[in-house]
Amino acid sequence: MTADELSAIGVTPEAIAQAIESGPCAWVSTIDEEVVGFAMVGLDDACLFALFVLPEHEGRGIGTRLTQTCEAALFERHHAAWLETAAGSRAARLYRHLGWDSEVEIGGGDIRLEKRRP
Repeated sequence: MTADELSAIGVTPEAIAQAIESGPCAWVSTIDEEVVGFAMVGLDDACLFALFVLPEHEGRGIGTRLTQTCEAALFERHHAAWLETAAGSRAARLYRHLGWDSEVEIGGGDIRLEKRRP
């Protein structure tokens, strides 16, 4: 997404700074001091908001570890969490593999997945 597209849905530098100040909600994964992955949750609404891994680092477990870190933070405060992603994406396959289910189509080729605290 472009900066303008992110801003249109409320993702601005100010909003992210405010979220970070309210509690641990964003993590990075590094290899040799290079950021290779990033994840962010919405602690108030129980949402795994963003998770990205550089394409050249996919398939190494980085996405799994970031997802598990996000889940731990979300399940400290909520009994269930949710996320939205493209239905046929590699990310959707990862989330399903990690136990995210209750799939609902939300339009535009996207789905909403949920996971309950174990």
